[in-house]
Amino acid sequence: MNHPQAQGQLTIGALAGRTGFNVSAIRYYEQVGLIAPAARSAGGHRVYGAQVQEVLTLVRHCRDFGFSIDETRALVALSTSDATDCVAARDIAQAHLTAVSSKLAELQALERSLKKYVQACTNGCAGGPAPECTILKDLSLQPSAPAASGCCG
Repeated sequence: MNHPQAQGQLTIGALAGRTGFNVSAIRYYEQVGLIAPAARSAGGHRVYGAQVQEVLTLVRHCRDFGFSIDETRALVALSTSDATDCVAARDIAQAHLTAVSSKLAELQALERSLKKYVQACTNGCAGGPAPECTILKDLSLQPSAPAASGCCG
């Protein structure tokens, strides 16, 4: 009996074990074109070449850094293209860094606003009836109206 791993090929289960992805994620990445389609064993099971493990490791790291599927696809393509220099990879990473920095600034502004809400409640109404809470009152205001306790700025 020919065992796929003996021929340098990995079953989808073995590939999942080596990469930390579950089987359904590997199928998905195959479906969206991040990895090459699997060959089929005589029994009809998916088998992958060892290079797919390397690609999935790259995919794992791209996803850990929050790259989109399209960005990941582009980085995977670049990883096998001798015709393109690494500036293309840097440009993708730079664009993602810019987006992350923008999101971080938004989250920091949100953090400041939430701290003001919590502090206004702590100072003004904590322990009182919930309908009188400054947080709930401020959240109920129309977006164009200034906040009563001034904690939204």
